[in-house]
Amino acid sequence: MDLVNPGYATYALRRSGQAIVVVLLAYVFTFVVISVLPGDPVTNTLRNPQNGFTEEEIARIVAYYGLDQPVLVQLLDSLTRFLIGDLGVSLRSNLPVSRLLVEVLPSTLVLAGAALAVAVVFAFAIAFGVHYLPRPLGPALRAFPSLFLSVPNFLIGLLLIQLFSFQLGLFRVIDSDTGVATFFAAVTLGIPVSAQIAEVLIAGLDHEAQQEYADVARSRGLGQVRLLVRHLLKPSSLPVVTVLALTVGELLGGSLITETIFGRTGVGSLVQRSVTTQDLPVLQAVVTLAAVVFVVVNLAADLVYPLLDPRVHPRAGAAAR
Repeated sequence: MDLVNPGYATYALRRSGQAIVVVLLAYVFTFVVISVLPGDPVTNTLRNPQNGFTEEEIARIVAYYGLDQPVLVQLLDSLTRFLIGDLGVSLRSNLPVSRLLVEVLPSTLVLAGAALAVAVVFAFAIAFGVHYLPRPLGPALRAFPSLFLSVPNFLIGLLLIQLFSFQLGLFRVIDSDTGVATFFAAVTLGIPVSAQIAEVLIAGLDHEAQQEYADVARSRGLGQVRLLVRHLLKPSSLPVVTVLALTVGELLGGSLITETIFGRTGVGSLVQRSVTTQDLPVLQAVVTLAAVVFVVVNLAADLVYPLLDPRVHPRAGAAAR
């Protein structure tokens, strides 16, 4: 499909506009939910002696957030700051929230990216093994996705630490930012995600392998590997694009548990501290960041899908909706 196609351009603009609306709604929803939570942030956080705020600093923060104003006024002020890229100031550390996010975000992105790579490798290995390994190994691999989904994330992490850190000494728990430690944290986070991708890919390969064009290719003497690479892989992988987009949010959410188990500093640990100290601006910024990432990745998947599969026509999709 041509990128300058007027139909595709209209589709891309419409989907981009919908994505912006979703992000704004997510921000408003998060603000409302946090606002109705029990507790007074001024009393619980600002006047907490452990945080060391002076009366002058408290008055400045209260005026900045409009905490003495009605909730609707606070929402409009907060939304205005968000639209110009101002995420506010931490109620606990008095530092800009954007600075706190920049400090921890790289570690979480490295972990989530490595986990996604691990999940894709595991999923493709399982799917190919199901179709091309001899009995009983191939059919037995079909049970792996269900097994991966049924095992809790934290249990996988504890088993990996016990075996590869305490028993084999491949990495140290107290030095969690090394490459080896990051790899095992990524395996912990990526295994449940790989199950969803593997199930979709196995179903796609099952479907495509039964099509007439696959039988014709086999009758002409095309080997299994060449049949897979030339004809089966691309149509079977298209649904995986949608699954990958949906699993990004799961990776960010799962990083909270994985970072805690492996002692890593990241967005998960920042959320944990924010919840404990009722640092609401930081909490809202993290939730909004997760919503932005989720929406952007799904938008990218929606825009790429018509380019990969000509059968998916943007105008046809719009008419169907």
